[in-house]
Amino acid sequence: MKQTLTIITVIGMIVFAMGCGNQEAPQEVNSNTTEETTSSDPAGQAFVEPAEGETPNILQIAAGSPDHKMLVAAVQAAQIENVLANNGPLTVFAPVDAAFEALPEGTVETLLKPENKKTLANILTFHAAPGKYGPNNIKGVMGIGQATGDKVVVEVTEEGTFVNGAKVLGSVEASNGYVHVIDKVLLPPEK
Repeated sequence: MKQTLTIITVIGMIVFAMGCGNQEAPQEVNSNTTEETTSSDPAGQAFVEPAEGETPNILQIAAGSPDHKMLVAAVQAAQIENVLANNGPLTVFAPVDAAFEALPEGTVETLLKPENKKTLANILTFHAAPGKYGPNNIKGVMGIGQATGDKVVVEVTEEGTFVNGAKVLGSVEASNGYVHVIDKVLLPPEK
């Protein structure tokens, strides 16, 4: 219970930090006027604040987590915040910062560059599955179809639950699905 509360607190902090960050949104033209919104105006579901006592969505959980700063930065760089805040249901495997730090030197910095946005979005999308797979029903499946069209393999051993070799460290239910905290970054198969 304590671990779950810590994960929720951490994810909530990440979400808050994302909401406070400089977000760019596409410019929109209101059909009733000729005014355009500025690119610094946040737009979309990702920037809707939860009501007090409301269960946070996946994005808000990640943003509130002190262990998911790199994941949140990557989501922002790929500009997929609204995907993680939409109604879902969605299951996200969220690598901790140490998982990103374990990648070869320079990998994260390279992926965060604007010219690599598409590659980064593909990697992040491989961490998400349509549907709601909680800690109990994730153990009963051999593979989960990810949003990229690929599958991840779920294995349950004496050491715990693993998704493509990444250990599930904890799970948090969100208003739009589940977040499973993992200890490695999942890389989609090369096509």
